[in-house]
Amino acid sequence: MGSKLVSSVALLTGALLSVACGGTMAFQGDSPISILGTPPPPPPPPEPPPPPARVEVRDNKIEIKEKIQFEYNKATILPESYSLLDEIADTIQKNPHIKKISIEGHASSEGSAQHNLKLSDERAKSVMKYLVDKGVDAARLTAKGFGIERPIADNATEEGREKNRRVEFVILEQDVTQKKVAVDHTGTEKVLEETKTTEKKETDASSAAPAAPTEATAASTETTAKKIPPVRPAAASGQQ
Repeated sequence: MGSKLVSSVALLTGALLSVACGGTMAFQGDSPISILGTPPPPPPPPEPPPPPARVEVRDNKIEIKEKIQFEYNKATILPESYSLLDEIADTIQKNPHIKKISIEGHASSEGSAQHNLKLSDERAKSVMKYLVDKGVDAARLTAKGFGIERPIADNATEEGREKNRRVEFVILEQDVTQKKVAVDHTGTEKVLEETKTTEKKETDASSAAPAAPTEATAASTETTAKKIPPVRPAAASGQQ
């Protein structure tokens, strides 16, 4: 009697343990049969790393890792660049210390200089309008085109011309905070002095209005104009 009781208790304990481990206990006659349950699912895979930032504030610039795309030979922004411009607007709004930004359009050398200057200016202004429509304060932005004046690559190759067709974001004015700190024996930093200044970028001479000609220069220009006939500008080719 005692051995049967012990056996029953052992079987009951085994059944409870099997159930607790996710299995099921069945019997064939007097013999218990353990039926294993479904194993738990594997843990989910780790989250993929976030994509690298396309927009970063660096010193006196807001750098973008992609180009803003426009319709061929127009200032109309293509839809595939909307998300990039949204990130630019978000970056500007998250950095209130940036007070003034110059949106600068640039072109490659195809076509006439006058056409490229006009197109680059219109593209810069299109970008400014988009950012303002997204909530950026217009007082923080200026827009200007420089045409072919500031190449960053050789216009003799298509690769170079593609690099030269671009829009840049130059920080003209920003608040800079300088802190003087002391470190105690525990390694804790303590701010002793904090100074806030407004840093302004000087306007490049090439973007300033040309100086008025002197009397001698005007006379020289007039003489040259009489000797050399005007040259008809080349037909404007498209800018990507």
